[in-house]
Amino acid sequence: MTYKIRAVRAEDWQQLRELRLAGLADPAASVAFNETYENAAGQSDEFWLRRAAQGTQGTLAETFIAEDEEAGGRWVGSAAVLDEGESAHVVGVYVRPEHRGTGLAEGLLRAVEDWAGERPRVTRMLLHVHEHNPRAEAFYRRIGYVRTGGFVSDPKAPVLKEYEMVLQLPGRPRPGR
Repeated sequence: MTYKIRAVRAEDWQQLRELRLAGLADPAASVAFNETYENAAGQSDEFWLRRAAQGTQGTLAETFIAEDEEAGGRWVGSAAVLDEGESAHVVGVYVRPEHRGTGLAEGLLRAVEDWAGERPRVTRMLLHVHEHNPRAEAFYRRIGYVRTGGFVSDPKAPVLKEYEMVLQLPGRPRPGR
């Protein structure tokens, strides 16, 4: 399979909405999101337009998508990243089921890491992985992320944990040093 990974543009808002809703409806992936399908589906067109345009408006966030070039550019995966100072926080990683295991997720993560690497203050990548998502955690470990020992509660089910994982960016000092 051949993928093109690129940043989302404002005019992509309808495809962004469709892919996000697909991720939220996917039983294997929905645990990874802090948003519910019902909430996202109820958002206005203006909301999705703003979300798609955030990277082009100078905000400290970007969303990358993967287009399946063999399927006419159909969107098959996404990952978003937030600049939080020393950390770039990876959120919203999703790959459609038929594209899992193809290397696409790694390509998306490398795109957000490259974006973070262009930001002078960012020294590490940060993400949270749900305790009921061992496949995702195994993937993140395989590409170099490690658990910090920290966690946050799942906002949809506070008795459950989302483990914090980090990846130190090459050539960048560790935070606090």
